[in-house]
Amino acid sequence: MTHVQSGPSATQLLAWLGADVIKLEAPTGDITRGQLRDLPDVDSLYFTMLNCNKRSITLNTKTERGKEILTELIRRSDVMVENFGPGAVDRMGFTWDRIQEINPRIVYASIKGFGEGPYTNFKAYEVVAQAMGGSMSTTGFEDGPPLATGAQIGDSGTGVHAVAGILAALFQREHTGRGQRVNVAMQHAVLNLCRVKLRDQQRLTHGPLAEYPNEDFGREVPRSGNASGGGQPGWAVKCAPGGPNDYVYVIVQPVGWKPLSELIGRPELADDPEWSTPQARLPKLNKMFQLIEEWSSTLPKWEVLERLNAHNIPCGPILSTKEIIEDASLVANEMVVTVPHPERGEFVTVGSPLKLSDSPVEVTSSPLLGEHNEAVYIGELGLGDEELRLLKSNGVI
Repeated sequence: MTHVQSGPSATQLLAWLGADVIKLEAPTGDITRGQLRDLPDVDSLYFTMLNCNKRSITLNTKTERGKEILTELIRRSDVMVENFGPGAVDRMGFTWDRIQEINPRIVYASIKGFGEGPYTNFKAYEVVAQAMGGSMSTTGFEDGPPLATGAQIGDSGTGVHAVAGILAALFQREHTGRGQRVNVAMQHAVLNLCRVKLRDQQRLTHGPLAEYPNEDFGREVPRSGNASGGGQPGWAVKCAPGGPNDYVYVIVQPVGWKPLSELIGRPELADDPEWSTPQARLPKLNKMFQLIEEWSSTLPKWEVLERLNAHNIPCGPILSTKEIIEDASLVANEMVVTVPHPERGEFVTVGSPLKLSDSPVEVTSSPLLGEHNEAVYIGELGLGDEELRLLKSNGVI
């Protein structure tokens, strides 16, 4: 019973891991079927890319017959997942106590925006979770506003956390025979992904953070541009010809300074006490990466990458979305896959990042709305053809 992104991302991963995922939709369908359409009158890429390998049934859970059918679906299922607003499923009459009565073995997972407290009833979206989980305040440059990240850490990031909880609950059920409640909040998931910033918040009490290129430090972790803030300094340096993604991210390890200084045409810096040690370089990180960029900006990013990798210097080119979707290695690793669709022809999507040696994944198309009503309601719940027709004419499905 999921919609939009956080819930569907979790259940799609479960489908790729081998679960038979039945997506229960209102007769009008998941709202994302019609959002951000690139083609008229077909399911949007927003929907198709989050709902592969699932089956779809429609059900109006506000009707009495709809509630009876939902009860039977709960009775027959191992896992129930929802990401409605707080209390929505309870108001349908399906509290956790009631669900346990129907099926004591079921794992009931809910994704919400926030935990219990003053934010519980706030509406949560991707960037709201980023804002309240520590990501936005620490993303961007120190002289600019807080920024959202392009990675969907609030929605899909929470979905991954939910999968972990669901799998743990299923495994524990093997020992206890009981299902359990799994709750994951988007704010909490983002915070978990931002834990290094809370590490640095505590380190600030003992003085400035030397690994950051910032000159001034207040009482909170600052935005630090492209600095990693980790044990080894890194930065995105410009490359030729100077396009928006003509950059390579370079990490300067202690062992890499000598070959790097030679590459950039400043071999004397390898033994200069003002530059030769990490401690000496930390106070002038901006100058260090400026020197590297003076060299990198004369070369295409792929050549910069080749030269750096030849000396085992950690680095990576900034890949645009166009480069990623056309990347032969990602296609070969089945991370960029082309999937046939009965109405739009085919679409490109992201494959399963979970690679199991005995469980290969074939990504199949997202379902059409209610495509599996007959298979589930007649084939599995045992309803008759005539009842199915009446359910449809009465607006139950």
